[in-house]
Amino acid sequence: MNPPLDLLIVGAGFSGLAMAIRARQAGFDRFLVLEKSAGIGGTWRENTYPGAGSDVPSFLYSLSFAQKPDWSHLFARQPEIEAYLKGLAVEHGLAPHLRLETQVHRASFDEAAGLWRVETDRGPFAARVLVGAMGALHHPSLPRLPGLERFAGPAFHSARWDHACELGGKRVGVIGTGASAVQFVPEIVGTVAHLTQFQRSAPWILPRGDRPTGGIQRLLLRTPLLRRLYRASLFWRREVAALLGFTRVSKVTALAEMVARRHLAVAVADPDLRRRLTPDYRLGCKRVLLSDDYYPALARPDVSLVTAPIREVLPHGIVTEDGAEHPLDVLIFATGFSPGGSLLRTEVFGRGGVSLLQAWRDGADAFRGLSVAGFPNFFLLLGPNTGLGHNSVLLMVEAQVAHVLDALRRLRAQPGAALEVRTQAQARFRAEVEARMKDSIWMRGGCGSWYLDRAGRNRTLWPGTVGDYVRGTRRLDPQDYDLVGPGGESIVLKGGFRLKT
Repeated sequence: MNPPLDLLIVGAGFSGLAMAIRARQAGFDRFLVLEKSAGIGGTWRENTYPGAGSDVPSFLYSLSFAQKPDWSHLFARQPEIEAYLKGLAVEHGLAPHLRLETQVHRASFDEAAGLWRVETDRGPFAARVLVGAMGALHHPSLPRLPGLERFAGPAFHSARWDHACELGGKRVGVIGTGASAVQFVPEIVGTVAHLTQFQRSAPWILPRGDRPTGGIQRLLLRTPLLRRLYRASLFWRREVAALLGFTRVSKVTALAEMVARRHLAVAVADPDLRRRLTPDYRLGCKRVLLSDDYYPALARPDVSLVTAPIREVLPHGIVTEDGAEHPLDVLIFATGFSPGGSLLRTEVFGRGGVSLLQAWRDGADAFRGLSVAGFPNFFLLLGPNTGLGHNSVLLMVEAQVAHVLDALRRLRAQPGAALEVRTQAQARFRAEVEARMKDSIWMRGGCGSWYLDRAGRNRTLWPGTVGDYVRGTRRLDPQDYDLVGPGGESIVLKGGFRLKT
């Protein structure tokens, strides 16, 4: 058994690395980062499909305390983002703290010792604080299509791109019109013999406006003050959009829809194709996509848009409900991910042996998306209701990291104790989120999406501004937590906490 650590982080993507860097800067050196893959980077290591990149501007989609002054484009591509993350690990000396190719199987809270016991395929670990930074969107979701197993050609998900598959001269079918399809379809048309795009519902697409970062701009942005001002301008443009109604149906919604329809009209001359590419729900109800070249790609003569539902998959093609047969050599799925990611695939047990699956039987729930009642000293990064539809999610991550660091500092002054969010605090936060959700675009926009759980509740996105979330999260309020000690029943007040001893 390895000696107990102060902190154990699971996941080496953006969130896990941010937590590790900030912990080290705060003087917490007894920590490890467990990563199941052979390298760091999370989604930016896994998603290598053609055209993969961020849909948030590079200078905003980066950590505020580790700014890169020379991004090559307004919207960075996958290789550059992955290189940025690898550079962070080197710059901040994280190598001794990384344990790659280490798969977590089980984590359980040892109440007597006040420690988390974590079982992996590389042996056991113990830590006072456990942080789940595994991400929610990296387990590909594949549709259940009759006959799929019979397909004779290559078939793969965009997140598991088969780079050995030669697409040149092939008839390629793309199932799904999510963010990855919008990025890779324009990259492969012109190479393939014919591309058939199978669309269940049309996405709203706004102009991307990507461009290389010019020499003068790069020179100016090497100045920290100018870089901060530019980043602030990118942030506030998106924050104001949320304040004016991006998260709910409003006049801003209608204005954005006008821009999107104009974008479609300019790119697609064929009225029938334009009609089939026009969404039948309000903008923002599903993920809004950014692209300047997806519509022109679909307007090509060697591309077909199919909106009829798929009936079955044949060895060499697909038959749709209208009886049409579409001959294909390759199938590519752009069908998104299974919400919950690795967290719901890992056995996590809190006090009394209660599993996280049991605690979430009525839906994923966490105070500030961070802490779960009954799971002392356990924190989530990008947990329930902390995703964003309008701004950089890394701003949410940094607020969450600050919250965990505050917890670590308080625990350092209370040896042997553990912090557990109060049930009342978690319930209060859930009520606040649900109240905001009632009038949100996701509930009133006329669509269904992966944002909603089986009960039709949005457990994914934050229904407010980034500022609202950051102000309520970056500092730990002792009134929201109990300080839990092993054994006993008595309760006393200590250091602002309600202490259970």
